[in-house]
Formats: sequence, C-alpha cells, structure tokens
Amino acid sequence: MVLPSGDQYEISAAGYTAVVTEGGAALRVLRHHGRDLVHGFDESAMSTGGRGQLLMPWPNRIRDGRYSFGGHDLQLGLTDPRTGNASHGLARWAPWTVEEHTATSVSLVHRLMAQTGYPWALDLHVLYDLSADGLVVTQTATNLAVEPAPYASGAHPYLCVGDAIEHLELTLPARTRVVLDDRQLPTGVEPVGDDLDFTNGRRIGDRALDHGFGDLQHVEGRARITLTEPSGERGVALWVDEHHRWLQVFTPPADGPRPALAVEPMTAPADAFNSGTDLVTLAPAGTAGDELSVSWGIHALQPADAKDA
Repeated sequence: MVLPSGDQYEISAAGYTAVVTEGGAALRVLRHHGRDLVHGFDESAMSTGGRGQLLMPWPNRIRDGRYSFGGHDLQLGLTDPRTGNASHGLARWAPWTVEEHTATSVSLVHRLMAQTGYPWALDLHVLYDLSADGLVVTQTATNLAVEPAPYASGAHPYLCVGDAIEHLELTLPARTRVVLDDRQLPTGVEPVGDDLDFTNGRRIGDRALDHGFGDLQHVEGRARITLTEPSGERGVALWVDEHHRWLQVFTPPADGPRPALAVEPMTAPADAFNSGTDLVTLAPAGTAGDELSVSWGIHALQPADAKDA
C-alpha cells in the first residue's frame, strides 16, 4: 500500500517535530512540544486546499493558463476549473526524491521536465531544517534548459494556535494589497486601507480573507507575520526573506470555528507570468543566474515573544 502522499520523513530538534511527504515535498506536520503550529493533513489523506505544498515554478494563479515568454505563446492546463486558471505550479503533486535525511533535516529533489505550457527543464530542491530557532525552509530552482526560463516560487502553510483563529491577533507588516476580481486575479495594487491594515496587529474576528499583500517591511532581511492569543501565552510566527515581497492570506470557509489561517509566502504575485511583476528569469543552464534560492521559516512564540510581537 502507498499512502496518498507517499513516504513520510520525520525530523525533530529542540522540542520541534516535522513530517515532510514524498508527494509534493509537502510539510504535513509541524509541532512544538506537542502543539500544532500548522494545520496539515492526515497521513491517510491527500492535502486539501494546498495545505503544506510547495508552489513552483509559480505561485497563485495564471489567467486562463496563458502567457507569452521568450517569443513563445504558451498554454498551461487549467488546474483550477472553478476560475479557469492555472494554479500553484507544476510540482505540488509530483513525487520528490530524498537527497539526504538526518535526525534534524531532510532535503528532497524533483526534476521538472519540459512540458506543454512550460517548455523548460528545472531541477527543484527543498531543504527542511529544524533547530532551536524552529523550521527553516530553503527552496531552490536551477534552470537546465538552453533558453532563459520564467520562474517564481511560493509555499502554502496553514498557521494555527489552538482550535480556532477568530479570537487570534494577526500582525502582518504589509503596506499594500492586491485588488482582485471575481476570478481571484489582480486588477491593481492599492494601500491596505483601514479594514486590512494588520501592521500593528488586530483581531481576525469573522473576516473572510483571501487577499494578496505586498510592500512587506523587512527588518534585517526578514519580514515576520505572527498569530497570537490575546493573553500572549501562545503564538506562532512565519518569517520570509527579502526575495518574498508578497503574501497571500486566506481564511478557509468552515461551518463552525475556522482552525487555521493560510499565510503563503510568494516571490511574485498572482499572474506574474503575464504582468512580469517580480518575475525571475533564470539564465540558461551553466551560466550566471541560472539558479535561485529563497528561504522562509516558522517557529513557536514563547510568552515573552508573543507579547512583544
């Protein structure tokens, strides 16, 4: 029998435990001293809603799955039939191969072959590493093709503190938001406005969020997003490096209390293959600029940290 997400790779360090899957190299579990920091999925089930998946070679959506690059007019498969778009890249359901697995880290690789809609071959690599500082994730892409390749990356963790997010305080250092149409595609960028300004922290409440945020404030090379209890006793933080200038924040629909908040680091916004916004061009194989590495991470907030977040 093969589990829906394939083989499971557990790592641990300093009270942290994580499980990464063969399928999509997804982060299925992340706990600190037994407390869940992400709302993942059971080993007997598939990932739903993108939970824990890596989004390469693009995050979010491409309008109608169509774009032009390097003189080519290209058509991707419409993997989001509801909106008629190509969604979240080409690697999140693919099998990844373990490169190295130690007690505290695991690295996996996937060779993305040239295909309809994306005629470039890439080597994709991810390293999950645990320490007393929490989880650090490093995603790398290397162009193997003879032509430049368009590229952006993202990830799809769902952060949680306890069983519901309604009472939690979200701090998000973003100064702009992406204006979306009814297909979740960008029509422009504007200041966050009063209701979506989380720079100083505010309660999530009953807000239904599915918004892109930009112009992140990085301090010493990192932007930090936190979810904390009102008491400050428990919390979780996600940080992103300076390559990540965008975030998608999503509250999944639920009949009752919502258990988690998706906070998705992105190096480019939705439909970047058409807009060109922050899209990276990976140089041809063997030349300078044929590789890009980006990092992000998650860690538990201790009481003093949560109060100062």
